[in-house]
Formats: sequence, C-alpha cells, structure tokens
Amino acid sequence: MLKKPNYIKLLAIAFSFIIIYVLLLSILIKIEAAHPQANIKSFDDALWFSIVTLTTVGYGDLHPVTDQGRLFGSIFLIFSLGFYGVLIGQITNIMNTVKENKKLGLDGTNFTNHVVMIGWSDFGKAVVDQLVAAGRNIAIVTKEKDNVDIIHEYYSTKQVFTLFSDYNNFDLLHKVNIRESSIVFVNLHDDTEKLVYVLNMKKHYENLNFVVTLDNANLKSTFHSAGVTYTVSKHEIASKLLASYIFEPDVAVYSEEIIAYPQTDEDYDIKQFMVLENNPFKDHFYEKVFFDLKKEFNVVLLGIVKIEEGQRRLYKNPSETIKIAQGDYLIMLTNKNAIKRLKGFFAVEEGYISNF
Repeated sequence: MLKKPNYIKLLAIAFSFIIIYVLLLSILIKIEAAHPQANIKSFDDALWFSIVTLTTVGYGDLHPVTDQGRLFGSIFLIFSLGFYGVLIGQITNIMNTVKENKKLGLDGTNFTNHVVMIGWSDFGKAVVDQLVAAGRNIAIVTKEKDNVDIIHEYYSTKQVFTLFSDYNNFDLLHKVNIRESSIVFVNLHDDTEKLVYVLNMKKHYENLNFVVTLDNANLKSTFHSAGVTYTVSKHEIASKLLASYIFEPDVAVYSEEIIAYPQTDEDYDIKQFMVLENNPFKDHFYEKVFFDLKKEFNVVLLGIVKIEEGQRRLYKNPSETIKIAQGDYLIMLTNKNAIKRLKGFFAVEEGYISNF
C-alpha cells in the first residue's frame, strides 16, 4: 500500500555497473597496452579516459588507437547514455516515492494533544471545519486514497495531517502519534462497526479517550461499557434542537450559535480552560471568580469540572463555596474577542488537555 524506496535493488544495479565497468577497463588496457603508439597503458589512463567519456567532456588527451580499442571506446560512449539514464531514473523514482510517502502520511506527525479521526465523510469534514476554526490540530486516517488529495486541498498540512491506511492496521496508527492525542473520533459507517473497532483498538492502545456518534441512542450504555468516553446521538441532538425551534425559537438560535466556533469577535461560544499552577484564580472561591471574569473579560462562568477519584465531574453553576484548584476546568460563555485575552490569562490553549 505504502511504497518504500528499493535500496537493495539500487545497490544491486550499482554493483553490476561497477563490475561491468572494471571489466571493460581491464579489456581496454590489455588491448591498447600492446600497441607501440598507445597512450592508454595503465589503469589510471583507462580510468581517466572512461571518466571524460562518461561525462561527455572528451578532452582527447587519451584515446584508443587500435580498432579493438575504438570498439570498446564506443561501448563506453553507449554505456554513458545508459548510465545516466538509469541514474536519473532511479533518482527520480526515489524522489517520487519520498514525495508520495509524505503525502500518504508514512513520515508520521509530531502533533500532540490533537484529535485523531478514523474515517472521512461529509459529516467528518463538518467536524474538522469546526476544529480547524478553533485552532486545533487533527490527524485523519482514511482508507480511500482519493480522500488524501481532497483533504490536502481543503486544509493546510500544518494543521491537518492525513494517513492513508487500512483502519485495522493498528501498528501503523503510531504515524498519527495516537498515544499523544487528546481524543479519538471513530467516524465509521454504522454503530456495530464502531463498537468492534473501539474494542480492537483498545487491545493495542490503552488509556485513549474515544468519542463516537450513534445512530441508535439506546446503545450509549453499551459503548460506555466498552470504554468509549463520549457518545453523541445525532438524531437525539437534532430532535431536541428542532423541538426548541418549535416552541422557543430564540433559545434555539442562541443554542445553535454557542455550540459552533465563533466566526466574528461578537459571536459567542462556550469554552473551557484548564487552571494551571500559576493561575491567579487558583484557591479562590467560585463566586469571586465568577464576578472577576465578568468584570475583567465580560465572560459568564457557567460551571467547573473537577477530577475526583480519577473521574471527571461537572458542576453546573455550583454553590459559591466551591474552591478553584489546579487541574480544574472553568466552563464559560465568551465571545471570540475575549477568547484571545483568556488564552493569555490562563497561559494555556482552550479545550481538554489529555496529558495533564
């Protein structure tokens, strides 16, 4: 599937050329050395003659004087054409192979804390569009070679890495630096295929976070039991949003806006930022942080996520007595303009950080 330069073949060709080359030189010396007017009498002479002939320079200071010598001299002329043809062909082949391997992802990526998406589709593109707008790095694995060119056409390789691979070639997934990813989005065709794939992947890569979309919302508990971190039912979300449009359309419009990445400085979104060790909000009470964020950034604090007994626990609009600690995530409603300032204040990129 992915080609590698055939270095053994190249060495064999080079070795064959050397043997033929030395053999021709030896014959030329033997033929010419016996003639009284010969100027090619040693291996050094023959080597110099062959070099100026192969390079098409042809100084004429050394040349065969016998009929047999001229015959072998013509062989060197023909040999030079074949030599350069093979050399240029092999160099071109290596360059094309290296270029193709890079395009197909064989060189791998050094992305960290990125999103890995298994499978490419129109829905997957819509997700990637939002992630790219949010400044996240994404590694996409696709088994369709035509998709590679499509993805490269849509996105910069600085932000979106593409690997052409069979999905079940788990050993090759290290090319997307999957162990250092923040989450793996399994974007396959049906729920059964997704479940089997997650179970097989967990045999090769432990401690990964998975997210899947479900056609059947009743399978959520099954996927969670299999180790999937987050499950999303597209039909369930669509039905809730549709119902909201029916009886509270303004709320629906607002909800749709805040679940997408803001495009202008005035657009709003819900974001989360991790509290690092030197964060000024560390060890402060939730109520104080709420008012400080509103005053300083015009941001509304909505909740906090704490890691308790190895599990993530979300507190939605908690009591004012809860205290902010290192490693917590603050969830807030903010516009795009404030996001730029918040990144500087929190000294961390927005979103989930898996390797904390």
